[in-house]
Order: sequence, then C-alpha cells, then structure tokens
Amino acid sequence: MSEFVCGTSRIVGFRFSLYPMSDRFVDIIKSTLQEVDTSKVWLQTDDISTCIRGKVEHVFDVAKAVYLIAAKTGEHVVLNGTFSIGCPGDTEGDSYMSVDDVRNNDLKVANIQIEAPTQFALYPMNDTRYMEIIADVCKIAQEKGTFTGGVHYASRLDGDAHDVFSTLEEAFVFTQEQVSHTTMTVNISANSPSRK
Repeated sequence: MSEFVCGTSRIVGFRFSLYPMSDRFVDIIKSTLQEVDTSKVWLQTDDISTCIRGKVEHVFDVAKAVYLIAAKTGEHVVLNGTFSIGCPGDTEGDSYMSVDDVRNNDLKVANIQIEAPTQFALYPMNDTRYMEIIADVCKIAQEKGTFTGGVHYASRLDGDAHDVFSTLEEAFVFTQEQVSHTTMTVNISANSPSRK
C-alpha cells in the first residue's frame, strides 16, 4: 500500500469536458483541440473527456487556451473539469516535467477577450485546516478582483477570462504549497444567453 501515498507526485492533471451548446459541437471540440498547442502536456481523449498532465504552468496554459478558442466561436460553451496534484499513484507523463516554462499558447490567445463566469470548488485533501485554506484562497480572488461571492458548494468568479484563469492558477498553486494533495473543480461558461 505504500505506493498510494498522497503528495509524492508533482504532476498536475486536468480532466475536462467541453460542452458547446451548438449543433456544430463535434467541429468545435475537434477544431479547438487541434488549434491549441498541447506539445508540453501529456494528453488523452476518450468518448467522455480529455485529460492533460504536466507542469502546472502548461496545464493551465492549455486549459485557458481550450476555453478561449472554443469561446471565440461565439457559441455558448461550458468547460467543466477537475485539476489535481499529489494524487496517489500518479506517475504517467513524467517526461513532460522536464520541459521549459514557456507557455506556448500565451500569444495565440492574448487578444481574445471573453467574460468567464466561473464556479470553482477547492479541496485541500487530508488536512484539518481546509476551511482556513479555502478562506485564504477566497482572499486571493478578492484581491485579484474576480471573487463575486459564494454559492452552495462552490465560489463564484467573474471577469475577463485571463483574470479568472490567473486567479484559478494562483489559488491552485497556493493550496498545493499548503497541502500535499489538492483538487479543484471548475465550471466555466462563455456566451451564455441567460446573461443577456
């Protein structure tokens, strides 16, 4: 059982599903995944979701690019997924941990401006200070100007997608520095007609 110890792996993973509310959903999903540079992450897609794994900066770079490139279609899209670090037994994808820190998608998506209403939930695993850590993360979001309140089982972020993803990454990095195993769920919408 010793191989199932939290915190031994520094690989960050993100398992997500992209939901375009469009009859062009297949084209939007496929063209998005083709346009995003995923060369610095381990990637696997199946009939339900896509999993990316690697260094924290590259996982968040790809996650943001997937959201923005899908959202720039103007269609209502939702990105739903779970970030994780320190998962017991997480060893696949180690070869991606030695790549450089340059974010390959930064320039590609820099000029895409989309509002990113988001609900996220943070889970600092196996630590009795979890509520204190969550409160500290909410303060980080408040300081970044993206925190807009709590909802049942989540916290709400609003603002430009670049600011929201910056908040999510900072919150995740802060938490993984406090505890060995961290997960964070996100539900991020774009172009929703209900916001008009």
